[in-house]
Amino acid sequence: MPAPLAAAPFAAALLPFALLAPVALPATVTEADFDPATAFVPPTAISHAPDLVPYGSHVRVVTDRSLPGRTVLTVSVTGVAADHVFPVHLHTAACGADPAASGPHYQDAVDPVSPSTDPAYANDRNELWLTLRTDARGAGTAAAAVAWRPRPDGARSLVLHAGDPAGAHGAADRVACVNLREKR
Repeated sequence: MPAPLAAAPFAAALLPFALLAPVALPATVTEADFDPATAFVPPTAISHAPDLVPYGSHVRVVTDRSLPGRTVLTVSVTGVAADHVFPVHLHTAACGADPAASGPHYQDAVDPVSPSTDPAYANDRNELWLTLRTDARGAGTAAAAVAWRPRPDGARSLVLHAGDPAGAHGAADRVACVNLREKR
């Protein structure tokens, strides 16, 4: 029977390979064109209102976790409604054919009452809120930072709401959704 220490040289030889293992990056990028929810291949970015977010318009979402205990989210769009204001929030579930599939707003401290309307929970410190303003060409960028990091698999999508004025859409209507890639 070999001595227990015989495995130690083998483990030591594997150490350099362990250092090559992928490390979770402090930032992730999700980039896609908006498609209909009924696309043949499930889309990363879904438009629920092609009049405000036309199919083929583009989104880029950067989630930066490089600072401990902090998240900075930046969203950029091109080809969407010109001169428009979109409220944007993290949501708890993945995008789906039904705009409501993305679930409620993600909250760092979850309100025990749903839907959450209590200002102690529904605020820009407990939820990640952005205001995305587009220019005359339908391009825009917005960023927001919060002093927390979403729980793993907690914030699964980013939703663009119709905003105001929104034409035929109510201000809170979900007009587009982006499934976020999560790195731990």
